[in-house]
Amino acid sequence: MDNSKIGQHISGQFNKELEDIRNKVLNMGGLVERQIDLAVKAFINGDSEIAEQVIKQDNRIDAMEMDIDLECTQILALRQPAAFDLRLIIAVIKIISEIEIIGDLAERIAKMAIRISDAEANGYQFYELQHMADLVKDMLHGALDSFARMNIDEVAEITGRDENVDREYDSIIRQLITHMMEDPRNITRTLNVLWTVRAMERIGDHACYICNHLIYMIKGEDVRHLNQAELEKKMKDQLLS
Repeated sequence: MDNSKIGQHISGQFNKELEDIRNKVLNMGGLVERQIDLAVKAFINGDSEIAEQVIKQDNRIDAMEMDIDLECTQILALRQPAAFDLRLIIAVIKIISEIEIIGDLAERIAKMAIRISDAEANGYQFYELQHMADLVKDMLHGALDSFARMNIDEVAEITGRDENVDREYDSIIRQLITHMMEDPRNITRTLNVLWTVRAMERIGDHACYICNHLIYMIKGEDVRHLNQAELEKKMKDQLLS
């Protein structure tokens, strides 16, 4: 972590409050990473027991979001932070919302796993789905690691991986459509796979949104509506300046 960002306040209590928020965000992110792992494992293996574990854990993620949000609100009211501290609190509120949504998407995958657990799924090639899951998990991990280090040097590279995710998504969707056309009896099961792939594609999107919030936190610039080429140019200019 960049100690020039946190830990330089006159109030030692304020330092502790900011560090506490940071640690809670990372704990929440770590839990969601495990949720994705378990949800994908449950889906690929047709393991409804693991899927149920993921669904039950979603309430814990919701509670963590509410706890961090309350702590941020109290800091805004009592500390009246400015400059980087204010951007940090605002960014954290947005980041935990993204993480909570990712948790919901993991829960959706788990629910799809339960739906197909009793179905015959031998016609599906899940290795491509696993590869896509690995891509989005790496993106999320990279975004959370950048937050932990308070460093945005790698965020453009992380968001750039979303193009690979989109290509995988398009490829799998084409295969699923073909599968449904070949035999209409496959439609129900195939739709469950389709919604799972869509959930994973969205996880990649939200990992990108976390990166955008990090840029705002560190540099004070809103890059949410820039395309990848524009973001890479801006980040290059920032690093050179």
